Parts: sequence; C-alpha cells; structure tokens
Amino acid sequence: MNRRDLLISAGLAPLALQALSRWSVAEAQDGSRIFTLANPTGFPDLDPSTSFSNDGLVLANVYESLTRYVPGTTEAPASVAPLLAESWQATDGGKTWTFTLRKGVRFHDGTDLTAEAVKGSIERTMKIGGGAAFIWSAVTAITAPDPLTVVFSLSTAQPLDLIASAGFAGWIISPAAQAQDNAWFNAGQDGGTGPFRIDSYEPGQRVIASRFADHWGGTPEGGFDTAVFEVVEDSVLAQSMIESGNADWTYSLPFDNLEAMKANPDLQVVANPSFENLFALLNTRRAPLDRPRVRQALALAFPYDDVITAGTAGLGTRSRGIVPPGIWGHDPEAPMVMTDLEAARALLAEEGLADSGLELTLTYVTSDALEALAGELWKANLETLGITLTLQPMAWEAMWDLSKADPAQAQDILLLYWWATYVTPYDYLFNLFHSEETPTFNLAYYSNPAFDRLIDEAAALSGTDRAKAEDMFKAAQRMMIEDAPAVFILDKPNVHILRSDVKGYADNPAYGHVVFVNDLSR
Repeated sequence: MNRRDLLISAGLAPLALQALSRWSVAEAQDGSRIFTLANPTGFPDLDPSTSFSNDGLVLANVYESLTRYVPGTTEAPASVAPLLAESWQATDGGKTWTFTLRKGVRFHDGTDLTAEAVKGSIERTMKIGGGAAFIWSAVTAITAPDPLTVVFSLSTAQPLDLIASAGFAGWIISPAAQAQDNAWFNAGQDGGTGPFRIDSYEPGQRVIASRFADHWGGTPEGGFDTAVFEVVEDSVLAQSMIESGNADWTYSLPFDNLEAMKANPDLQVVANPSFENLFALLNTRRAPLDRPRVRQALALAFPYDDVITAGTAGLGTRSRGIVPPGIWGHDPEAPMVMTDLEAARALLAEEGLADSGLELTLTYVTSDALEALAGELWKANLETLGITLTLQPMAWEAMWDLSKADPAQAQDILLLYWWATYVTPYDYLFNLFHSEETPTFNLAYYSNPAFDRLIDEAAALSGTDRAKAEDMFKAAQRMMIEDAPAVFILDKPNVHILRSDVKGYADNPAYGHVVFVNDLSR
C-alpha cells in the first residue's frame, strides 16, 4: 500500500483536500480569481532585508526590485529589464551607477516610491547584514539628489544593474516599514510595491495575499485577485491537489509521475534548464569528516548515475563543481568524481576506517522525493563499506535551524539545493563555502583562507576583467573539489506542474521556483 492509499483508507486525503480547497470554493461562490500554489516547503522569513530561503516565492509577488533579469533565448541574449527603475547608467569605469525611478509607483501603505525610500531600503539591508546582504558589499555610499534619482558609489566596478535584479536582498521597502523589526514582517505585515499585499500569514501553513489595486503595472485580462501560498510538505497530497484543481501550481513531485501528468489534459508540465543544483554538504567540523580523504571516500561512494536515472527520469545532468551551466564561471572541464566503491574502500582503509562501524546521519526535506531517493541509494552503497547512514527527513525550517546551530550537534550530511541569488559564480562560492563565524548557508562549516581570498579577489575584478575573474573562479572551484567539503550530485531541471487553463506562465531560472502571479491569467 502506497502513501496515497494509506491517506485514502484512513479517510485523511478527503479531509485534507477539503481543508485546502476552501479557496477554490470561494472562487466559485464570489467570482474572484484565486491562484493557489502548493509549495513543498515553508516560508521561514518574510523580512525583505533578511529573507534568504524559500520565502522568495512570496516576496517576489509582494515586493519589487529596481531591475529584473531576463534569461537568454535562441533569439536574444540574457539581459536586465527595468522594474522600479526605468533607466540607469554607469560612469567612472563602473564605480558610479545612477538609476532613474519609475514615476507613479506607490507602496501598499499609500506612500510614493522615492529615491530616499530606495536609499533607506538598501541601507537597512546593508546595516542588518543578514541573508543576501553581501550583494551590496561594494556599495560605499548611496545618495538621492532628487526624488526620482538614486546614485550608488562603489569601491570596485560591479554590474550593479544585474546585482539589483537579485532574487533576495534587493527588495524596496516603504519608509514606514523600514523602521520595523523582523518580528513585524513575520507577523504577516508588509511594506512593498508589488502587485499583491499580504493579508495573513500562518507559519508553516500558508500566506494569503490579495491584489494591490494601485499597482503601477495593472492587471492582465483574466488575472488573479488572490494568491494563496500553501505549504504542502507531502508530495502525494500536492499531486492530489494539482490533479483535482485544488492547486494551480506545484513542483518537487516524483519524476516517475511526470509522464502520467503530461498525459492529463487538465495539467501542463513545464520543464526547463535551471540554475539549480543538488549537493550534499559534509560537516567538516565533526570527525572523521574533518579529514579530506574521508570526505573524498564518501564522494566516491555516491551513486550519481543511478540517482539521475531513477530520480530525474534522466533529465538531470552530472555536476562539475558547484557552479552550474548557464552561469558564467562554470567550468566544463572540472574534474568529475565517478562512483568507485573499491577506491572509496581503499581511502577509508588508509584513514584507519576500514570496517570501523562508522555511523553518519543525513538530513533532507521531508517532501522531496529526489532527496529521499538519493539518500536511500547512497545508504545502500555505504553499507557495503561498513558505514551506517541514518536518513532523517525533516521540515525545512527545522532542518535549517539544526544546521545553523552548533556544528558539533548538527547532522553529518545535509542535502541541499541552490539557485542563484543573482547570476554570478560568486553567489554559489561565497554563500556555500566562504568562511563564516556564524553559518548561514555554509553548512559544511568549511574554512579555507586561500579559497576565500581567491573568490573575493575574483569578485572585485568581475566588473573590469571578466576573463581573469572567471579563471580565478574556476581555480577556486578546483581547489574546493579537491578539498571535498561537499558531494556535487546533479544539475537539476526546473519542472513545474500547472493547471492547463493557466495562461502566461514562463519560468525564469534566475528566480528559483518563483511564480510571478501578476503575469498569469485564467
């Protein structure tokens, strides 16, 4: 009996669907259009200055940044498009950037968008210094010479138009909300300019947002009046919701089920290349994973091809380091570890760990079928080496809290996805592997001063000598592959499932698993 059968036999699936479908019922009763997103994880932080997780799905509909990244096509290269800024120019060799703001933009509290509001938003984010605030690290001063002009002074030349399009830490906040603390935002209040405003927030359950009538961008014909961001950690329930019409969009369903969903006339399955990858972070602060050769042995024991074949229906591809294809700085010639149990056994023996009865714990998100499969297949390989791998599925928020606490008490191995904050290799290398006193996403707790210096210097060069910066980023990746703080598993396609009557959907790989609901209609 599978999980869906268990739900049905216990009478739980109808009850769960009934509870989650009240928004569809409301749509039928009052004629309003409601878009329901069944998201596999929660939204742990709705503060636009510090949010750096799956909350981006909500915030991208409530707040706006100065610019937006537009992915390249066969007809046109990637570009940066106007959003709250309608134009910009760089001077002083890329160290001074002037943005001209869009006229007629209002915040949800009724105040007008001004240059002072932009200045205050970014200064708040920089002062707090949490989340993805690193994107503004080159900014030395922000001035507002007139109500619609913002000038940024930088310490080094940087592509600030691209940086301003980031999916985190680039949100512009109303002056009144800038004075509030993190608890205010996480009580379900907001200070955005976006097409939707937050009505309510139930942590771990849902966010409900309604259309902001004064949004400068207007509403498409047949557009949605309400966006409901449901947290649905059970992939069986999420699939039931999308198939029954109780949800309009979801992802992270088992790849094995995609062919059946493609054949369903009520659904559309959208699969695109992404900037997202899956990897396993190894706790470098805990013995014996504090030894590089032990970490290398675990990488040799990973069943890469089996996970790609069984877990992604062959749609995934092997990773070469942490920077995926499509991001400049990707190294297509980087060494790629192949599964080799005998080589792993030999390394463990050299480290005095042959048949040692080593026990390790791996955590992953409860709802993620691909991560669960990866854990099971890796566990089977490690058993042949005398290693016991305990699999511990967890809610995202609980797993993140465990990882960011004391490394000595954290898990041995953490499965994690990453996608770009903005389109640069520094985002992957800095966030995941740069030394940190208090870990945010460097949850391998890796520290290598030579690596740090190399990527920091490359980032400083990226606005003036892209070719040299790219060579330095590639060298840093090879240094890290040798040091093995992580097992680089696969580059993952974006696969999203929508109801077939939803129009206007276009996946943007720069914003991982984000739906811009204002672009959609029914």
